[in-house]
Amino acid sequence: MSPVKFITEPFDRFFKQESSSSILLLGVTLITLIGVNVGFYDLYYNLLHQKLTFGIGNFTLSKSLILWINDGLMAIFFFVIGLEIKREVLVGELSSVRKASLPVFAAFGGMLLPVAIFLLLNKTPETHQGWAIPMATDIAFTLGILKLLGKRVPYALKIFLTAFAIVDDLGAILVIAVFYSSSIEIALIMSALGLFAVMLVLTYLGLFNKYLYFVLSIIIWILFLKSGIHATLAGVLVAFAIPIRKNIKVVHFQEQMQETVNEFKSLTGKLRPKYILTHEQMGAVNQMDELTDRIQSPLQHLENKLHGWVAFVIMPIFAFANAGVKIDSSSFANLDLSLIIAASLILGNVIGISLFSFLAIKLKMANLPDNTSFKQIAITGLLGGVGFTMSLFITNLAFDNQAFIDASKIGILLGSLISGIGGYLLLKTTLK
Repeated sequence: MSPVKFITEPFDRFFKQESSSSILLLGVTLITLIGVNVGFYDLYYNLLHQKLTFGIGNFTLSKSLILWINDGLMAIFFFVIGLEIKREVLVGELSSVRKASLPVFAAFGGMLLPVAIFLLLNKTPETHQGWAIPMATDIAFTLGILKLLGKRVPYALKIFLTAFAIVDDLGAILVIAVFYSSSIEIALIMSALGLFAVMLVLTYLGLFNKYLYFVLSIIIWILFLKSGIHATLAGVLVAFAIPIRKNIKVVHFQEQMQETVNEFKSLTGKLRPKYILTHEQMGAVNQMDELTDRIQSPLQHLENKLHGWVAFVIMPIFAFANAGVKIDSSSFANLDLSLIIAASLILGNVIGISLFSFLAIKLKMANLPDNTSFKQIAITGLLGGVGFTMSLFITNLAFDNQAFIDASKIGILLGSLISGIGGYLLLKTTLK
């Protein structure tokens, strides 16, 4: 595999996967919305609020299904986000000042302007806590929209969108940790950080063991769950401890794999059962498995294995659990909140991303991506208004009042829909 292909192949696979996963996510959202509004709301509500209890001895965790989804399954989502952030910072599009400058500036604009517009428009003190809702970009939907445009989208534009969305996610994660945590138990946090430090030391010494790390990750998640800081942030923390170094050099992998393949070939001429391999052949196959495991860094291996589960299982389940808004006359009692969130998503992102990108380029603090125009950057900023997953997640943290939650979700769906359709149509007419 050529060095260029080695770098671009994960992105190619990611983009292909995002297109189909975003279609699935949209389908689940629409079906859920329709279902709860044609007579299935009570069934839907009762299902999500069923209690599930897990325990060993005197230790038990009892939560409703929706909390297991939002606190448990979404921790895996945040874990994958953490892996992506670490990869991009160490070896990807955020690994140098030159590469990271434009996406970082764009992400800051895409976070600050939506928050500013929300605070400027919102005159209701009870809903000020929702200021962070419009600051997040949904990477699955936005990359899925770009995929629908096919090869006409410059590759550098996809990389730019991916990078600024990841920086945006990191900003949202920090906001959740700082502003949406309460009644913090310092002793539990210190215990979690102590276990995290153990993982870092093991990683530094090259003593990674997936079973030990899995157990430590579960304990850290439970400590976060009980500490007052949102449990999903444990996923990000653990991701930063996963090693990115391979256990074998590429040249040694190629040599040993070729030797093993040649050994397997030499065994094929011998007598063997019709349907199964011989003991010697199985030994060669096991050696190939071991080599393929060693050539992948734990970080790359986990990201590759979990991304499909997150894209096709966890995010659709999250959408099902959080997109079910019953729309009736009472839904419009807080219509102003819905419209403020929608406007903040749309205007905040397109203005913030465009303005900050323009200033960074004009001040020569960043370069315009290859084969792209500033107009395309501005339209991509409109796609940044597709907030969905992270915006819905922050909504559940920001409000306890169900009326505010429903109004926020309506605003998120409205703003994301307009941003997505508008960005798609504008790019379709702009790109050759």
